[in-house]
Amino acid sequence: MGDQVWLGVDVGTQSVRVTAIDDQGLVLGSGSSALKSARDGSRHEQDPRDWWNGLATAARQALSDVDRGAIAGLAIDSTSGTILLAAADGTPLTPGLMYDDVRDPALVHDVDVAGDAVWRKLGYRRMQPSWALPKLLWLCANDFAARRPGARLLHQADLLTWRLAGRQLASDSSHALKTGYDLLEDRWPEEVFDALEVPSGLLPDVSRPGTVLGTVGATAAEETLIPEGTPIVAGMTDGCASQLGSGALRPGTWNSVIGTTLVLKGVTTELIRDPLGIVYCHRGPQDSWLPGGASNSGAGALSRKLPGADFDALTRIIGERGPSAIAYPLAGDKGERFPLRAPDLEPFVLGDVADDAGLFGALLLGVACVERLCYDYLDLLGAPVTGPITFTGGGTKNRYWSQLRADMLGSEVLLPADAGSARGMAVLAAAGVTGRPAPDVAAELVRVEDRLTPDGARNPQLSDAYLRFVDHLTEAGHLGTEVAGHAHRRAEP
Repeated sequence: MGDQVWLGVDVGTQSVRVTAIDDQGLVLGSGSSALKSARDGSRHEQDPRDWWNGLATAARQALSDVDRGAIAGLAIDSTSGTILLAAADGTPLTPGLMYDDVRDPALVHDVDVAGDAVWRKLGYRRMQPSWALPKLLWLCANDFAARRPGARLLHQADLLTWRLAGRQLASDSSHALKTGYDLLEDRWPEEVFDALEVPSGLLPDVSRPGTVLGTVGATAAEETLIPEGTPIVAGMTDGCASQLGSGALRPGTWNSVIGTTLVLKGVTTELIRDPLGIVYCHRGPQDSWLPGGASNSGAGALSRKLPGADFDALTRIIGERGPSAIAYPLAGDKGERFPLRAPDLEPFVLGDVADDAGLFGALLLGVACVERLCYDYLDLLGAPVTGPITFTGGGTKNRYWSQLRADMLGSEVLLPADAGSARGMAVLAAAGVTGRPAPDVAAELVRVEDRLTPDGARNPQLSDAYLRFVDHLTEAGHLGTEVAGHAHRRAEP
């Protein structure tokens, strides 16, 4: 690779971010622009026009001191399951229905009946009410725009690639997954959409992530400072982009993201099918598969249980005496979705908690236990978990916690510098334009800041705590005996 610059665009819930990265992985420029949401109960909407204005603002910031003649490509990620309807000229006809919008949960039943065979073949068995296809059904039934001649369904990133190119480009199969796209046959399952009475003309063409879709047009170049003719590469959803940004792209490698919740994504050569529908797979670059799942547990439990606490001070205390209890670290009131499906699970504590430091340590250990159970469950499904494992997300700022998690897993852990979804899209843009394997590109564009080696002497004690945690979940009826047995077998010396 020569002296080229790659742009990654990350469209999140709260902001649009643009990052310019060179061939050595150095950030040359970055910019961001805030987004506003409108929430009404289970409805969550954004104004799609703000997405484009945000991209233009963030791009101008990022490129203010960058040699724009060196820009060689860009890719965009956005929130998974966010959709809108647009007119034939790309003008939005509806608000953006966001990734967590659940305006009619009953519609998922119709989706699952019509698409049962396809969803089972793809390994996730059934859709969730927040996925894009149930929302599309609602639009078809309740919004005149769906019946307007020339109307188009767009995913969040699709609107932006349209504005960049000045014409509609293909969607990518990563964003299309939750709309019902068949990743194995690379097509929209027309029989499903016919049964659901969704007009076929609404659906966009679809390409695989990493495909060059088109180039930036003159109008967009003037608004964004991205040069006219810059290749636009098919992107991925924000979770997949985060994985690419972590550099975990070879089979057996995994990325654990600790934010408000815990999200795991890895790489396999084969599609992983989960009989419980907890884990589902995206299609990755170069025919790889990206299985993963999102927990309802994570760092959000800390702020929820210990509002206003000094976490640095609590870390120093618990670092000296160690955790003496285990707390199930739900970020909300109840309900878990990964590594177990337990809608009625409520937070619990195993052991005695005498003070805030004790509760803090119990929550840190609880997240480590949930994370290990995730990997045991993935191993049971046949997903290789050979490592190394990459840790990203806000939770990695706590070095004690990262080492505790590494000791619990008994695995080498990589801590990349400045990982994130925007960097992941820069990796994908570079791979797509150059034709090089994404893992090789990531090895150059993702910089490892540190490595953690597990403390072998500490692992047996942590394993005992973990198995008590597993046994409690099993006895309470939240965890199946097959998963619990596999966890015990993997814990054997």
